[in-house]
Amino acid sequence: MFAGDDGSPVDLRRRRACDFPFSSRDRGYVGGNSLSQFLASGQLGKSEEIPYALLLGADPSKELVEKYLKSSEIYVARLANEIIGVYVLYPINSEKAEIKNIAVEEKFQGKGVGKLLLEDAFKLAKAKGYKQLIIGTGNSSVGQLYLYQKAGFEMTEIRWNFFIDNYPDPLYEDGIQVKHMIVLSKQL
Repeated sequence: MFAGDDGSPVDLRRRRACDFPFSSRDRGYVGGNSLSQFLASGQLGKSEEIPYALLLGADPSKELVEKYLKSSEIYVARLANEIIGVYVLYPINSEKAEIKNIAVEEKFQGKGVGKLLLEDAFKLAKAKGYKQLIIGTGNSSVGQLYLYQKAGFEMTEIRWNFFIDNYPDPLYEDGIQVKHMIVLSKQL
C-alpha cells in the first residue's frame, strides 16, 4: 500500500495509473497515461549503478545478465528516488525487441508495478519503431505467465532445456525445476 497526499492508503491494485495522487513536492512525476504518472521512469543514467540486486532476482546468472546488458537499454522505475522496478530492452532487429529482464522490488510486488513496467515497455518499444516485443520466462513461472498473457502476450515458442543448458546449477521455483523457456510475443 502507498499513502496518498492526505495519508490515506492507496491500493495500487484497484487504481489506474492516472489516479495516483502525488503532491507538487514529488519532483520528476510527469503527466501522461503511463508508468510515469505515479513513478518517475526512464533510462538508467550512464553514471548510475546498475541495479544488480533486482536484475539477479529475475535472472540468477550475473554472467548472462552482463552479457545481454552490453547490447541493451536499462529502464528503471523510481518512487521517491528509490529504484523499485527495472526492465531491460534488447534489440533483436529493426522490427523486434525483447524484454530480457523485468523485476520489481519484493515489497512492491503484487501492486501493479510489473503491469505498469510492461505498459511502459510497450509504449517505448512502439515509439522506437518496433513492431513486435517478446519476453521469455521459465516453465514454472506461473505468476509471470499469467501477467504476460493478461498484458496481451501470446505463447509462441518453447526453448526446450534452455535453463538446463545455460545455467550451471539446477534452478527451482515453487518446488518445480525450471527447465524450459516459454517465449511469448506481442504485436505492437
